[in-house]
Amino acid sequence: MAISRRSIYDEALVWDNHACLPMSQRKARRYLPELERYRRAGVAVVSINVGYGEMSFDEHVAFARFLRATVAALGDGYALIDSVADIEAARARGALAVCFDVEGAAPIDPELTRVAVLHALGVRWMLIAYNRNNPFGGGCHDDDAGLTSLGRKLITEMNRVGIVVCASHTGYRTARDAIDASAQPIIFSHSNPRALHDHPRNIPDELIRACAARGGVVGINGVGLFLGDNDTSAERMARHVDYAVQLVGADHVGIGTDYVFALAELEAELAASNGSFPAGWGYEGPIDFAPPERLRELAENLSRRGYGDADLAAILGGNFMRIARRVWK
Repeated sequence: MAISRRSIYDEALVWDNHACLPMSQRKARRYLPELERYRRAGVAVVSINVGYGEMSFDEHVAFARFLRATVAALGDGYALIDSVADIEAARARGALAVCFDVEGAAPIDPELTRVAVLHALGVRWMLIAYNRNNPFGGGCHDDDAGLTSLGRKLITEMNRVGIVVCASHTGYRTARDAIDASAQPIIFSHSNPRALHDHPRNIPDELIRACAARGGVVGINGVGLFLGDNDTSAERMARHVDYAVQLVGADHVGIGTDYVFALAELEAELAASNGSFPAGWGYEGPIDFAPPERLRELAENLSRRGYGDADLAAILGGNFMRIARRVWK
């Protein structure tokens, strides 16, 4: 019997590989109950940001510890995960699996042993750079000279520990170097094709192909600024997904919405930015973000475009699960 379009989504492991809380414990506490929206939307796994940019290492550790304690206190409907087995167990009991990510490796400098500390706290992917250059490599809004010698050592340590290397927000030359330097597949956790919308945060076809050639995954985000025309509709997101799929195949495309829980907090951070968000690229706002509920609409749109069950399951979460099986430790 054919599976209905709704059931395709319901039976798939749906994985949103990036969501953002305000980086204040007091403010984040107000928004954490909204994780329930992911459960209601049929999402099985969500990765939450525990730090970005120039935040100190101590700030990353403190926020990760806070999130671990707070998510655990939310009850049986949520599960902090460290392994693929944890994801499977959480899904079996209907709990939302929660892991963490870090946007930019700057706080690791100068101690690479900090990578293992973040891993122990539940961080499962980390960017090389966040918009601007750091000691490891170049950012997408900076003069990118490529992956540094320290950046190569960082990637080796991430491979060893089991944290996925991510090149979103990273300069194109550094991203290409990282793909070649990593012994494991890398990801672009939340980056869209630049061929569809010309913005430095989006990535060219060359990088999409290079990522896929090494077994990696490109996660399409739901940010209106990067989708184009500030349009976060399922139709616009599907265009970006479909473009990437036509380029490299359904086994190398996923979803990382970059959903922001607190827009007012984000706008304040952008206004106070020290240069990470340069003028002229739309950061002045307003910026719309596709919510968790948009993922079901996205699946339905892709179904109407002719995507079959296996390809939908891969895009919705199977591909990031494959990366986790291969890289996580």
